[in-house]
Amino acid sequence: MIELGVNIDHVATLRQARRTWEPDPVWAAVEAHLGGADGITVHLREDRRHINDEDVRKLRELTQIKLNLEMAATDEMLGIATRIRPEMAMFVPEGRQEITTEGGLDVLANEAELTSAVARLADAGIMVSVFIDAIPEQIDAAARIGAKVCEVHTGPYAHMFHHAGRDAESPAVLAEIARIRAAGEQIQSLGMRFNAGHALNYYNVQPIARLPGIRELHIGHSIVSRAIFSGIREAVSEMKRLMREAAAGAGQGG
Repeated sequence: MIELGVNIDHVATLRQARRTWEPDPVWAAVEAHLGGADGITVHLREDRRHINDEDVRKLRELTQIKLNLEMAATDEMLGIATRIRPEMAMFVPEGRQEITTEGGLDVLANEAELTSAVARLADAGIMVSVFIDAIPEQIDAAARIGAKVCEVHTGPYAHMFHHAGRDAESPAVLAEIARIRAAGEQIQSLGMRFNAGHALNYYNVQPIARLPGIRELHIGHSIVSRAIFSGIREAVSEMKRLMREAAAGAGQGG
């Protein structure tokens, strides 16, 4: 059954705007859990622009659902992950100037480094995921380095969906969906889990949620944005309803 991982980075972004103690990302995680979230995702960046080390520690100790730690494959982050031991760690590209993650990780160009990093986390009992574009060569490389999960970057799909006037049946959107579907099939054929995320929202999530074999969607900004008006529990609950509705319809041939 498809699951929802809620990214709460932007709760911390709001807190850091005033350099104060609220809103508390841990409180947001609990509210997301009560709304039906299956997991919590946070990105501990090198510059600590939103989530910080103490947030990760408290999330590990106080939340009752799985924690997915997004991170660069650096010695510092590997050390933090092996101490904290989240259920899953996801390697992502990271740039100081980017507003959010831009594009998938280039696994192919960094195989040796990533193979060592994956092994180090696996030895600590941590499931390793990689955030990649829907490119066959990157998926093959992910399998070679020992990743157990591939999260397919849905940003190009989401942007095309918007530019096409939210028309899920436009040829350009259908082409992006087909790319993600093919990536998912390849991921599963190589024995890895098929996850997806980035720029998904309440309007574009269902075509992705109904793809065959998809295990988890990781969604943050859209949920946190809606939560300003409706609260986190309601925002999470509505997103999960849309996902489950789409997945159930796909399973029935809808």
